[in-house]
Amino acid sequence: MMMEKNASFEDFFILLGFSNWPHLEVVLFVVILIFYLITLIGNLFIIILSYLDSHLHTPMYFFLSNLSFLDICYTTSSIPQLLVNLWGPEKTISYAGCMVQLYFVLALGTTECVLLVVMSYDRYAAVCRPLHYTVLMHPRFCRLLAAASWVSGFTTSALHSSFTFWIPLCGHRLVDHFFCEVPALLRLSCVDTHANELTLMVMSSIFVLIPLILILTSYGAIAWAVLSMQSTTGLQKVFGTCGAHLMVVSLFFIPVMCIYLQPPSENSPNQGKFIALFYTVVTPSLNPLIYTLRNKDVRGAVKRLMGYSKEKW
Repeated sequence: MMMEKNASFEDFFILLGFSNWPHLEVVLFVVILIFYLITLIGNLFIIILSYLDSHLHTPMYFFLSNLSFLDICYTTSSIPQLLVNLWGPEKTISYAGCMVQLYFVLALGTTECVLLVVMSYDRYAAVCRPLHYTVLMHPRFCRLLAAASWVSGFTTSALHSSFTFWIPLCGHRLVDHFFCEVPALLRLSCVDTHANELTLMVMSSIFVLIPLILILTSYGAIAWAVLSMQSTTGLQKVFGTCGAHLMVVSLFFIPVMCIYLQPPSENSPNQGKFIALFYTVVTPSLNPLIYTLRNKDVRGAVKRLMGYSKEKW
């Protein structure tokens, strides 16, 4: 049993997940496994293709490769545990495992928020400052922006996850979620968590609302520049690339805002599970399809790679 006031590294939590709907667990297992495999295959495809094809050695595909690697890590931090819990009767996670999972989920989620801002700036520079693009998006500067995204996410998570695990627990181990998430863990506390909730909302505002405002500002400037274009081909290319990015932004930010921009006490646990399921399972699997389905650069890279393979064969 857990200690009366708090947990120790020898204790464990029980992730209730979707145990309220036992008849759905087998269906969810199959569906989530399929989405997880699509996520792994699709994002690995983008990373490998961007590395092998020299035509894709551009800032856009450098950041897209970072996003793909991020999505693989993000889903892997929670989905394998969820699949194990859905398949068998054991639904436990160790206290240390819960801490690690919370840290990486927060770190990778925060990193994605910042990385999407960086990607929107890249598109802004490409469309609105085309003559200065190679200077603005120098490879060294791109690597610095990518590193800043990762460092900001992991640093912020270290502070916030530590603050979350400092709160004393009420003695029970039942986490009403399918992974260790801040709102679900705050419900286990037997003390006033208003300070934690305020911290969560402040951090969410900094790393969710501000990035969203910056992204929308970038695309507002892009839309203004696009409207003055004379070339129909240029318009289609800009709308295709930027439209894909905006779709990814919407699929990620809207569910996250629903979870993290309201107090946990006002958030329905069951509703939160399905919203979290969307942005941890569905969104990462759709990103490769959104970015590559109508992308001529990617189709061209695939043709070149297949042609090279045939010649070599």
